[in-house]
Amino acid sequence: MSSFHDTTTSAAPPEDVWKLLYDPSRFPDWWAGIQTVDVTSDGEYTMYPDGYPDFPMAQLLDTHQDQQRVTVSCLVSDLRFEWRLEQIGDGTLITVDVEIPDAEAHRLDSQREIISTSMNQLAQLATTGKRPGPCPPSP
Repeated sequence: MSSFHDTTTSAAPPEDVWKLLYDPSRFPDWWAGIQTVDVTSDGEYTMYPDGYPDFPMAQLLDTHQDQQRVTVSCLVSDLRFEWRLEQIGDGTLITVDVEIPDAEAHRLDSQREIISTSMNQLAQLATTGKRPGPCPPSP
């Protein structure tokens, strides 16, 4: 099994980050590569990736607000994402541990990039209420 760890900080308090992290309907707002989400029941949802509207991917969501921890498990590819929040000063330390099964190991580099982008978007959205836009063109 392949795995990696990533971390970032947000100026927002943990409660504001939590509101985005525990609610799968908000994932398209910050999680790169997710086009839409259909919440099917408590703890279960279907994710539709960008560019693949006809490729539903069932997911499980396990939240523990008292521990400020959210685990997302993909039922299609068996990828597992464990997100944790920790207050640091007035802001939040956001960490994620990603586990990728051997059959999906070829996705390791792309998942690192997706998660890095997603963490930055989550941190900014929690702080400003706005998702980062594209970079302006160079002069």
